[in-house]
Amino acid sequence: MSADTAGTAPGDEGPGTAHPGTVREVFVAFLKLGLTSFGGPVAHLGYFREAFVQRRRWLSDAAYADLVALCQFLPGPASSQVGMALGLQRAGIGGLIAAWFAFTMPSALILVAFAFGVAAFGDAAGTGWLQGLKAAAVAVVAQAVLGMARTLTPDARRATIAAAGAVVVLLVPHPAVQVAVIAAGALVGLAWLRPGPMDDGGGLGIRVSRRVGAGALALFAALLIGLPIAAAATGDAALKLADTFYRAGALVFGGGHVVLPLLEAETVPNGLVAHDTFLAGYGAAQAVPGPLFTFAGYLGASATTGPTGVLGAAIALLAIFLPAALLAVGALPFWDRLRRATSARSALMGVNAAVVGILAAALYDPVFTQGVTSTGSLAVAIAVFVAQRAWNVPAWAAVIAAGVVGYFVL
Repeated sequence: MSADTAGTAPGDEGPGTAHPGTVREVFVAFLKLGLTSFGGPVAHLGYFREAFVQRRRWLSDAAYADLVALCQFLPGPASSQVGMALGLQRAGIGGLIAAWFAFTMPSALILVAFAFGVAAFGDAAGTGWLQGLKAAAVAVVAQAVLGMARTLTPDARRATIAAAGAVVVLLVPHPAVQVAVIAAGALVGLAWLRPGPMDDGGGLGIRVSRRVGAGALALFAALLIGLPIAAAATGDAALKLADTFYRAGALVFGGGHVVLPLLEAETVPNGLVAHDTFLAGYGAAQAVPGPLFTFAGYLGASATTGPTGVLGAAIALLAIFLPAALLAVGALPFWDRLRRATSARSALMGVNAAVVGILAAALYDPVFTQGVTSTGSLAVAIAVFVAQRAWNVPAWAAVIAAGVVGYFVL
């Protein structure tokens, strides 16, 4: 063992290294996040950055920003897709599955249990512990935005792109506008920014061939086209359920809050679930950690026709997350090569600046507007910010403490 690697703990080899990890390592890391990541997709991105860029150093800030930008372009749950890609980068396909399962299953199990009536949360949105968790998410996202801004908007031109992107997203808060802002950032970067020497440490080190990537993209398209045809031809209830949730995961941009109206339109009018049942599950989904897409498990378990219970939940969960997994495996091998071209790097500089602007806008709405609703919640947010920034308290520990404080104080 050389002197420069002696004593280095697994996961601390330096940002962007291609040193493989283990599936177990990925599972444990994401399970902690799956149990504590409250606050929605933007907060999840902040938790991921703190856990995998700052603390474990699995990849660099620039590589993480590239990954976030790519997943913003792709349909489906952006934060879950980033998590899958991080697992893929660290431990291959097994790591992708481990990251998804560990991050998703805690909230999915809670919501399925709620569907069976095992847990009765009531009006969770008004409870103090949840408000404390939302306040903590403000601090976590603020840390992420500040850290990414220092790295990705260090000059006037990129800061201007970020500021313009934030203003546009705040004035026109629509998922399609976010995609347009990222595209505009790429065009402005191509015309206005000049990259420096290539930083090899920024690479993701994805160990998936382009042939496998192309196969994943082909399977994504085949299922999108083939599932509705097969469901209509056979009348099979399981295929219909899979088609409903696969299309939701494949065609919706903007994360969990955006998919909810589509799921309501797909499940309530056709009698798959009652309207009151849908609303009860929606309230419970706000009170659990992890991705909002796990609401699909609740709907599958609550279905009144076809597969229901545990089988319905399993079909719905696999179907709604499968498009994100296929797109991650399919896009990343090409993305890691494309980003090395000079023109692509100029565009990426603009994209990364635009992503900072989008996250800054999201820090205000919905993270701050929902997380800071009183002087008490503001105090919790400030305390979590200082605990992380000045005392290096892990994000998950600060989040749990904020929930406890919120339960007794807010």
